[in-house]
Amino acid sequence: MRNIKFGKYSGAAALALAVAALAGPVEAQDATPPADAGDIVVTGSRIRRNPLDQDKPVITVDQSAIGKTGLSSIADVLQRLPSAGGGLNTKVNNAGNIGGPPDGTGVSSGAAEIDLRYLGAKRTLVLVDGMRYVNGSSAGGIPASVDLNTIPTNMIERVEVLQSGASPLYGSDAVAGVVNIITKQSQKGLQANAQFGTYRQGDGHTQNYELSYGIQKPETGTSAVFGGFYTKQEPVKTSNRAISQYPAPYATSCTDPAFPDGVGCSGTPPLGRYRVSAAVGNLIGIGTDVTLKAPVAGRNPTAADFTAFNNAGRFNFAPFNYLLTPSERYGGFFNFKQELSDAVHFRTRIAYNKRNSTTQAAFLPLAIGPGAGNGNLLDRISIDATNPYNPFGVTLSSGVNLDGTPSALPANYTGINRRFVEGGQRTFSQDVNTFTASATLDGSFHVGEHKWYWDINGVYGLNDAHQVFTGNLNAAKLAQALGPVANCTGDCVPFNIFGGAAVGGTGTITPAMLKYVTFDERDKSMQRLADFTANLSGDLFDLPAGPVGVAIGYEHRDQKASYDPDPVIVAGLGADVPTSPSRGGFNTDEIYGEIRVPILANMPFFHRLEFDGAVRHSDYSTFGGNTTFTASGLWKPVADLLLRGGYAESLRAPSIGELYAGRSRSDATINDPCTSASGGSFQSNATVRANCIANGVPADGSYAESQGGQIGIFSQGSTALKPETSTTWTAGGVYSPSWARGSLASTLSLEVNYYSIELKNAIDSVPGTLTLNRCAFFGDPVSCANITRNSLGDVSGINGTLQNLNSIHTEGLDATFLYRSPAVYGGTIGLSANAAYLIKYDVSPPADLKAPTLVCKGTERCLATDQAFPEFKLNTTLDWSSAAFGASFTARYISAVYENDGHRMGATFYGDVQVYYSPEWLDHKMRLTAGVNNVFNKAPPACNTCDSANFDPTTYDLPGQFGYLRLSYGL
Repeated sequence: MRNIKFGKYSGAAALALAVAALAGPVEAQDATPPADAGDIVVTGSRIRRNPLDQDKPVITVDQSAIGKTGLSSIADVLQRLPSAGGGLNTKVNNAGNIGGPPDGTGVSSGAAEIDLRYLGAKRTLVLVDGMRYVNGSSAGGIPASVDLNTIPTNMIERVEVLQSGASPLYGSDAVAGVVNIITKQSQKGLQANAQFGTYRQGDGHTQNYELSYGIQKPETGTSAVFGGFYTKQEPVKTSNRAISQYPAPYATSCTDPAFPDGVGCSGTPPLGRYRVSAAVGNLIGIGTDVTLKAPVAGRNPTAADFTAFNNAGRFNFAPFNYLLTPSERYGGFFNFKQELSDAVHFRTRIAYNKRNSTTQAAFLPLAIGPGAGNGNLLDRISIDATNPYNPFGVTLSSGVNLDGTPSALPANYTGINRRFVEGGQRTFSQDVNTFTASATLDGSFHVGEHKWYWDINGVYGLNDAHQVFTGNLNAAKLAQALGPVANCTGDCVPFNIFGGAAVGGTGTITPAMLKYVTFDERDKSMQRLADFTANLSGDLFDLPAGPVGVAIGYEHRDQKASYDPDPVIVAGLGADVPTSPSRGGFNTDEIYGEIRVPILANMPFFHRLEFDGAVRHSDYSTFGGNTTFTASGLWKPVADLLLRGGYAESLRAPSIGELYAGRSRSDATINDPCTSASGGSFQSNATVRANCIANGVPADGSYAESQGGQIGIFSQGSTALKPETSTTWTAGGVYSPSWARGSLASTLSLEVNYYSIELKNAIDSVPGTLTLNRCAFFGDPVSCANITRNSLGDVSGINGTLQNLNSIHTEGLDATFLYRSPAVYGGTIGLSANAAYLIKYDVSPPADLKAPTLVCKGTERCLATDQAFPEFKLNTTLDWSSAAFGASFTARYISAVYENDGHRMGATFYGDVQVYYSPEWLDHKMRLTAGVNNVFNKAPPACNTCDSANFDPTTYDLPGQFGYLRLSYGL
């Protein structure tokens, strides 16, 4: 950390200011107030104040800290905060191929978000220069959070993170806290960075180039900063890491004895799985559940070609995915300020970001027939006897016609599962454009001896996303190609689903067959924000302890969004995850007021005592009015010790996606208690057996699906949703001893904060596991009605319409330690530590569900998503810095967690090192930096139940060491 001059701040003030803008996730941060060094606006208050007297927990991450991580995304940097719960990032590949999440937030492939306190990204408000920013999208729904990858990285001056609820000050979504990204307002001359990084395995190459230029003309009161950037991240494939080469961690085959039920390998193999009735199987002398021994080309299969299906016939889909998704981002920004007079200024900010990203999945798992569980036309397909590739000589009947009416022929096959190898891998390519513009007119005036400040702001943001999905199939055309040959006319080509294929080889589905049944799915989405705010702040009058400050303001916000899947998908004819279009919007008018009252100052035991309170009233077009308030207090018994506490009410209005999302499916790994297979309760529990039979399971016990299969959860928005509400209590203190300053330290401080958040009416859908269990064990009529089964007993889908459901209660402690030595051999030694201890994270379903409270502390996937809730996390950095040389070591620790199956994911310790050289003969304007993240090559703890590649990508690093080189100019 370079030496800093703090203007008129000195001595204890300089020390306390460094504390007020304390360490980010990896090192202590510089914190320099504006040139006028007067009271400023600090995130967490609308009233200008001395930053030394911050009454709310705020940490700051600046460009120095960002550079120290070697990361090219601000989201990746912020997700390292111990108080962060992770969030979506580019290590998440599943977002594109397991469907829309059941909480209605939409699929955000290639995006990156920030989640504070494990409450979800939609409950963390992201601001840019104190103003709202348009939500992101990836043509997979209508998400409720900002994609941080849409913000140009070199536009960022610093990030202030308020770790407390703040709806009275900032409005909806500020439940867990506020991330305020402060952009560069001024710069002298050129700044440039070029960085290249790669994993030791030779993959995941990342290039990052940044260029900005600043102009300052004091004589005209003009300043401007403009710049551009380019970032390219190449993929890391699951096939290139041992942990992810099979669906179970470190497995070596689909029959690995260490893992039951086929290691999680798929029952939809390239050679096909054919489940037919005994009568049909007897026609050619095979069983009822068979697969091919090898591809059969040039003829129809015979009995000799088939063998009983078992785990050896399952398909390993794991090596066809990404561990790190490829992404390319580029864009630019322009910040401009013009002094119109001594007291009036005009500012504008324009930014553009383009993202091209890709997620990928294995070849399409094509499943047709009454037991397929697609929930669409594919479940109703019959394969006609005249199909030239049908080896049975009779029609394989689904029992229903394509229109859903009963068929003249009863069902005589359960399903045919065939991995669609010839169609190539499923690839989801996103093209996302984000444009934002803001304009501000601000100024000041005096009322007597008191100075007042005003500002008027307008913000416009547009996020436009398009996605192309290759490898999908049109169910209507497939039905025609499998149906009577007489009806397969024109471009139709009879389809061969029986002959099988070999991965990397040929199959029986010819290019002509492919051309007829396949299509490129094209989806799009849009989010738009228009926001107007006006603020007025100043001092009303003086008290003996200081002036009484107030702030008032008004906001009008209008948000609109839409999601338009491909017309084939809208018609329900896709062979992959179905989804529906949605569109909607809302507007709100809000007013707020804040007051700060200094009570005592410069007295024994009361160096400073003050009170702060705020209230906001919101009027939403969707649900009406709501009022929230907050109150906080600050007490400095002596100059070196600051104690504070507060209470805040917060609000999160239902998002556009949650209100208006159409019916969409997500595929969840769920155990069905109604199965007669191992792990089910049908055979052993008479109550379960009776309830399952009443729900549509055959009484003869023939429904025997193995546990751990994927079941479709069909979620949908609801305009009946109410806002989520929360209460937050905080208490903490900062100790920065003046006695240590001088020969012992230039900076020494310790900050500890406690928080307690209670969230009510959390918007979500009832978990599919709970729905199945409540129906099977208790016969609950509502739960049973939400389950759809076919005639064979298979679950075709579970309804999960969004509701106001759970209450969440979380408590924890945050601590930050900061030390900087006096000069040592021309430099300084620094030690910073940032820790988070999770006391509680409990999720309580409503009483009428009669479900137990989920105790998430110390667990993984407590809420059925890849998310760890470690009890303790710590980041600490030891560094030595001078103008010419520097070196640092960062340690990151995550305590152990447990999966629901009892598996322990051990504690994880990562080490990062970095060195730099900045030659004096170039006036220290040029710097060469080298670093290695995960220098000890620590692998992430294996996760048996994670949807991602056998580890939790929201919490842990990718396997492997990541090294980088960076050349910078203009430091």
